[in-house]
Amino acid sequence: MASAFRDAGMEVIYLGLRQTPEMIVEAALQEDADVIALSILSGAHMTIFPRVKKLMDEKCLDDVLLTGGGILPPEDMEKLEKLGVGRLFGPGTPVSEPIEYIRKWVSENKK
Repeated sequence: MASAFRDAGMEVIYLGLRQTPEMIVEAALQEDADVIALSILSGAHMTIFPRVKKLMDEKCLDDVLLTGGGILPPEDMEKLEKLGVGRLFGPGTPVSEPIEYIRKWVSENKK
């Protein structure tokens, strides 16, 4: 996804695998990020997304979109969205969908 976002003209800071929620949020703060996009295939989405969101709230990153995708059951996507996580994308989603979603969110929220 990182290369697809870059190809779409977005500035991407790829942190790599095995980053803690604390490391992710700290990098977003340091880099003045507009979006945090997580790709989770491990099944840990119900732990990682809420922790990142909580840290974002604590650091007043309320103007940063938290989104992502991976192997996420629809019922978990709904729970995460109720916690304030943005739209989430499952397997088979065309790359154009998250790109368009992020572009639209940024244009509406980062003026």
